[in-house]
Amino acid sequence: MTDQTTLAQEIAVEQRHLDRVYARLAELRRSAVLAERDGYRLARVGNFGALVERDAMVFHAAQRRHALDAEHEGLVFGRLDLRDRRVLHVGRLGIRDENAETLVVDWRAPAAAAFYQATPADPQGVVRRRTIQSSGEKVTRIEDDLLDPAAAPAELAVVGDGALLATLSRATGRGMRDIVATIQREQDEAIRSPGSGVTIVSGGPGTGKTAVALHRAAYLLYSDRSRYAGGGILVVGPSTVFVEYIASVLPSLGEETATLRSLGTLFPGLTATRTDPPEVAAVKGSLRMRRVLERAVRDAVPDSPGELRLLHRGELLRLERRELDAIRDRTLSRGARRNEVRRAAFDAVLAALWAQARRLAGGRLPEQPVFEDEIIERPEFREFLKGWWPRLLPRHVLGWLARPDRLRRYAGGILSRAETELLVEAYRALDRQGPTVADVALLDELDALLGKPVLPKRARRDPFQLAGGVRELSTFADRQRAAREAARERPEDYRDYAHVVVDEAQDVSPMQWRMIGRRGRLASWTVVGDPAQTAWAGDPQELDRARDQALGRRRRHRFTLTTNYRNSAEIFAVAAAEIRRLHPDLALPTAVRSTGVDPVQRVVPAAQLPAAVVEATGALLGEVEGTVGVIAPVPRRDEVAGWLAGLTDRRLQVVNSLQAKGMEYDGVVLVAPSEIRSEPSGVRTLYVALSRATQRLTVLDPD
Repeated sequence: MTDQTTLAQEIAVEQRHLDRVYARLAELRRSAVLAERDGYRLARVGNFGALVERDAMVFHAAQRRHALDAEHEGLVFGRLDLRDRRVLHVGRLGIRDENAETLVVDWRAPAAAAFYQATPADPQGVVRRRTIQSSGEKVTRIEDDLLDPAAAPAELAVVGDGALLATLSRATGRGMRDIVATIQREQDEAIRSPGSGVTIVSGGPGTGKTAVALHRAAYLLYSDRSRYAGGGILVVGPSTVFVEYIASVLPSLGEETATLRSLGTLFPGLTATRTDPPEVAAVKGSLRMRRVLERAVRDAVPDSPGELRLLHRGELLRLERRELDAIRDRTLSRGARRNEVRRAAFDAVLAALWAQARRLAGGRLPEQPVFEDEIIERPEFREFLKGWWPRLLPRHVLGWLARPDRLRRYAGGILSRAETELLVEAYRALDRQGPTVADVALLDELDALLGKPVLPKRARRDPFQLAGGVRELSTFADRQRAAREAARERPEDYRDYAHVVVDEAQDVSPMQWRMIGRRGRLASWTVVGDPAQTAWAGDPQELDRARDQALGRRRRHRFTLTTNYRNSAEIFAVAAAEIRRLHPDLALPTAVRSTGVDPVQRVVPAAQLPAAVVEATGALLGEVEGTVGVIAPVPRRDEVAGWLAGLTDRRLQVVNSLQAKGMEYDGVVLVAPSEIRSEPSGVRTLYVALSRATQRLTVLDPD
């Protein structure tokens, strides 16, 4: 029997099973739809118990129907042939037939663990592991790993050259949709580590750190849904480009409840994408900035009234700046938060006016409460209070740093003169260009220092209340559903997550760790990264302290990934040579795949660089089926994107060297690596950029 005949027959076997699965899926969906209808019919009974039962039936049936619809594509992706002759198919959703026999095992279930963990050295009862690829409801490809040849029956067919390497050799597409089928044993052990404490996963480029982080989020939701779906899971990535890249992953793993945020979008209502030069980011990210901000929030509001003058019953009452400053200092003593003590500050002003009025008027004054009521009613007094102690937002105080005289005063004795001038120059663009990613952590710190304004509570709006006091006609189920949604609704600035995942953790600054830590005070954590890839140019000891403070005293579970599945050996050899400049003895991951194609490295005259980039990019788009990334130095990203404006292929993405963190492409054009290398932490950043390609790498450096 030829190999092609064997392949066709084995594909036909899997197709027959897939047909059964999708037929059963259709039955289950029909049952869910009927359950919804039956639930509504229960209302005809007319009693309260029937209404409650109806709501429960409708709610759970709708949830089940949504899950069945969401997992239709690529539902079955694996098969295990076991020593005891049992066969298990592994997929995105668990499905049983009408006799309760298992058709598909959910990938998160313990029975599916061997699909990821079994190896030839430890087969765990698995004889053959098969990866199944499909398009729609049609099987298109299978690949086998024979893990226990001694236990294989004579009739067992084995096709392909190994599922993992075959999968990794193909185009990746624009996202990470199919990573669920390619995780391996050392990754799976990290994924299934205890839910409590802190799971720390380290590993070089291409070792699957992001895959581990996202699979772990899905696994925790599966294993303890009430805890993790109720409290929520927060996934934090380095950039909006990265978050968009991984956005399809959790739904493809069967989960849609996690919250994905980049470091530039963690503060509510703000999306920051602009990045600072590394030396500026190091200053903004330092814990010393908290002391600078503390000085700022205690300072007088710019252009605020310098004195208060009121005529009361023929006597001039006057508070000068010195007295007003003293009131402000007393009110803000012992860590008081400015927005939360406005009333105390106003009371102190009234008390100072009363004391002055008593000295001037003797016994001719009304009682103090009457005096205060008279003063409060004066429009000029209310205008003074608004200008002297307004409700402050973090963006207001951050804007004060754009005033060089104020910034130099706040930073004096805390930052060096050179560091202060770096910030003075950086904040000149704040009003015009808005905050940078590093500023987001400062805004969050200011929010904590200022506190929330004390406002009257608003009554929750009735969703069925129409204009004019008329109520919309609604059923009991409608009202119950609205109540459930209101209970699940989280505020925009939610901070009580049950689990926090931090990807590319080596680039999180100390101030950013404080920002993330505020959202994970009650959480367990998953932290993944690679110290060799860090772009942090500040104090490493300060970084360690901030991270440890955010993670608290929770127990640590540590895992190291050692195999590079992304890069070909030829590509990773170039990246490895770069990082060896800094760390000659660094333990690097092993690239397990060879394509026989060496990276292209060219030096071109600067005047010819635009044309060379366009030519190289077009060539890669023709050579690979999947995505092509063009990586440029941070200051030149927009310039390089302009060169490529004529290429409209959707597979093309232009990013700077920092945005490339965590990304992967089938082909990469790296522009001006010498400029990247010359920046602070440039060798590490270049190491990252050189390790983004799975198949082809072209490096173009100006003369």
